[in-house]
Amino acid sequence: MSKSNKYGYSGVDIPTQEFGANVGKLEPSEINELVANDQWTQYGQLQLIETKTGSGDATIDFSDLRTNLYNVHFVTIDATMSDASSIQIRFFENGVLETSSVYDTAYQNATATGSFSPSQSGSNTRLFGTRTGGAGEIRQSYNYLYNLGDSTRYSFHTMHGVSRTTGTTALDMRFGSGLLAQRSTVDGLRFFSTGGGLITGKISLYGIRYS
Repeated sequence: MSKSNKYGYSGVDIPTQEFGANVGKLEPSEINELVANDQWTQYGQLQLIETKTGSGDATIDFSDLRTNLYNVHFVTIDATMSDASSIQIRFFENGVLETSSVYDTAYQNATATGSFSPSQSGSNTRLFGTRTGGAGEIRQSYNYLYNLGDSTRYSFHTMHGVSRTTGTTALDMRFGSGLLAQRSTVDGLRFFSTGGGLITGKISLYGIRYS
C-alpha cells in the first residue's frame, strides 16, 4: 500500500517529524532523510564544526563555536612542534582574546613519577606541558570543553594527551583540566605555544549534540 504522506502516515492530522518527536512506522530511506534534515533523534553524537591544518603556524584559531547548538565541545589534536614548546589554549570572550592571569590548570605527569602539577592564575591553560626533547615533538590529544557559551558559568576543559620526541624514546603522557576562572561568554579558541614553537598538523573541533 503506497503512502500518501511521508514518514509512515496517510490521511489527515499528520504528526510533524522533528527532534524528540520521531513517531510512526519509518522505512530506512525515511530515517536517512530525517537524519539528513537534522530531524532524527540522536543524543550525544559528534558533529564536526571545523578542522584547521597548521603548516608551521604560531597560532590556530577557531571563531565559530556554534554555542547556540552545543554546550559541550570536543577537540582532537594531531600535530608536531618545531621545538620543545608545549601547546596551550586561550579563550576569546565576546571576540576579545583573554590574556590576563585568570586561568587555572592542574594535570598529572606520567614522566615525572606521577607528579601532580597545579597552577593558578596563569595567562593560559595548557593542553600539553612537556618541554623536554627538541624539534619534531609529536602531540596527540583529545579534549572536552564545557559551558563555553554560557555567561553564567565558568568555562573549563579536560584533556588527555601524549607526546614523543622524534628520534628518541622520550614519551610523555598527561591528563588533567583547565578553567577560565570567571563567568563569561566564550566564543573563540586559540591554540598556540608560549615558548614560540610552531604547529604543524591538524586540530579538529566538534560539537556534542544535545549534551
